[in-house]
Amino acid sequence: MKKLLVFLDADVIFAGSAAPTEHSASNLVLQLGEIGLIECITSIQVTVKVERNLENKLPVKLPELRLIISRSVRIVPDPEADELKPYKGQADSKDLPILVAALKHGCRYLLTFNVRHYTPDKDKIIVQPPGEFVKTVRMQLAEMSGESGGK
Repeated sequence: MKKLLVFLDADVIFAGSAAPTEHSASNLVLQLGEIGLIECITSIQVTVKVERNLENKLPVKLPELRLIISRSVRIVPDPEADELKPYKGQADSKDLPILVAALKHGCRYLLTFNVRHYTPDKDKIIVQPPGEFVKTVRMQLAEMSGESGGK
């Protein structure tokens, strides 16, 4: 069975690595990636942004961030400028490279807190915050185990 490919935006990685509790949805997504239940993917652009933000706001967490990324996330190259053109209008201009990187690498989900910045074709990728993604995973697991509804 192929792993579910999930692209993580900078805000999700930031929240997951800086979370005061390991029970946050962002942290849980990173843990799912670390134990291999899903494959978390991000781009170079995203890692640069999250490192810069963490360095400015919580520099003490930088070593932890780097460890989390090395254990939980596969980093892919940023798309080339010509690869962005067919997707123009499906995301804010600064977020378009993130959307294209996710699509280019076959991600079914793009997790971000800035959902309104993205308007891709729904049949190509689902853009949702990490909490909604965790609910989706819980429902799918409940269906697989034969339960109805789940919690």
